[in-house]
Amino acid sequence: MSRKNKGRRGVKTSDGYNNLVARTGMQAENQSAAGEYRPNFTSRNRLEIEWCYRSSWIVGAAVDAIADDMTRKGIRITSEMDPKARGVIESQFDALEIWDKLNDVIKWARLYGGAVGYIMIEGQDPSTPLRLETIGEGTFKGVLPLDRWQLNPNLEQRITELGPHYTMPKFYDLVTTGTGLQGWRIHHSRLIRFDGVTLPYQQKITENEWGMSIIERIFDRLTAYDSSTLGAAQLVFKAHLRTYSVDGLRQLIATGGPAYEGFLKHMNMIRQFQSNEGLTLMDAKDTFETHQYSFGGLDGVLSQFSEQISGAVQIPLVRLFGQSPQGFSTGDADLANYYDGIGSQQERRLRNPLRRIIDIISRSELGVPIEDDFTFEFNPLWQMSDLDRSTVALNTVNAISTAVDSGLMTVKAGATDLRELSDITGVGASITDEDISNAEDEPPPNLGQVEEATPEHSSGNPIQNKPTQDSASSGRYSKRFLRWFKR
Repeated sequence: MSRKNKGRRGVKTSDGYNNLVARTGMQAENQSAAGEYRPNFTSRNRLEIEWCYRSSWIVGAAVDAIADDMTRKGIRITSEMDPKARGVIESQFDALEIWDKLNDVIKWARLYGGAVGYIMIEGQDPSTPLRLETIGEGTFKGVLPLDRWQLNPNLEQRITELGPHYTMPKFYDLVTTGTGLQGWRIHHSRLIRFDGVTLPYQQKITENEWGMSIIERIFDRLTAYDSSTLGAAQLVFKAHLRTYSVDGLRQLIATGGPAYEGFLKHMNMIRQFQSNEGLTLMDAKDTFETHQYSFGGLDGVLSQFSEQISGAVQIPLVRLFGQSPQGFSTGDADLANYYDGIGSQQERRLRNPLRRIIDIISRSELGVPIEDDFTFEFNPLWQMSDLDRSTVALNTVNAISTAVDSGLMTVKAGATDLRELSDITGVGASITDEDISNAEDEPPPNLGQVEEATPEHSSGNPIQNKPTQDSASSGRYSKRFLRWFKR
């Protein structure tokens, strides 16, 4: 230890406002200062997570909603390519259930904290790197979802090539073999990996370098909400209580015998005849009372808990709980913001895996790779009303027609664009590949290319182009101007 630091000891410091006399602030002796955050490590308790997913509809909706919305509408290929090749790629997405498998991968990643999709190529060793040029005809068999508990990352061998996967595990060992799967060692290039909630480096190590389950953040709010709803359900049974006071009841019960049996018969008679038309017969010293419970304010407490869960999973109430908006809000703004978030997640987490899958399908079914400038767009989740759809369709058709008429676009290109936008506009879906092939590929003539027609001369003598003179009142021609008014 240096002489400068000798004799010094650690001093506890605090940030923020504190008033030790009034005992306010996080460093004062009060109840707020006793609060702290501790990890619950729910992501490691696989059985509890699965029980939550099976028994709690809120957990099921929180896990499934975002995964369903990310894969619900599919994509639209925007690159210029042969219509037949495009149809083959789209049909393979349906035949191999690519969207369903990606949906499962995203679900299990959100539930467990991590999952992968194994790209199944027939006839290739899964432990070898995937080389796209070696994919044979018809060898792509789809994507197999595997959650984090079915395989372990090999933390001893890392990816040493610089890139987006640098320092990530190079191999994954499959440990679940009871379902017929073999104990493979899978190279990372054959996997599509998704993490749940991404963690910082130190916390990621504690989770075997996976992410965190979304349930871990909402677990305390979830238990509070379920406890409140169950408590409210129990209050329903006690919403209307009836009490009957009897003088000397304890002695009557202790004595028993005919007196006690007669008392029970009296109570049963009261219970039987206590109706709108019945009468309650009681002794003069007995007392009968009713007590009702007021549920005022309970709905506000439950609403606050539901809003906290909705904010924790970043899903609006109208989507997570199916709750209708209150007041002047229609819920459209909340859904629009939510769909924007889904779009950003699609771009960040789905674009590269989908491009890779499309390239594999093209090599497997068409025998050629996709172009370097191949592009696609995610279909929008927002559903337009019939009026908005008709307006968009009218504007789209007018724009394409104007472009074709002005020579900026060929008829074939206009028909292709009109069919590509049919999912949005609802117009052009009946245009077939044959119609597009038969369409003229030559641009229409521009207005400037149309030759001016030669003017036709009429028969007879033309009109004399000599200026005329004004006539004077005397009948003679005058070279002066006539004055039509006086000053």
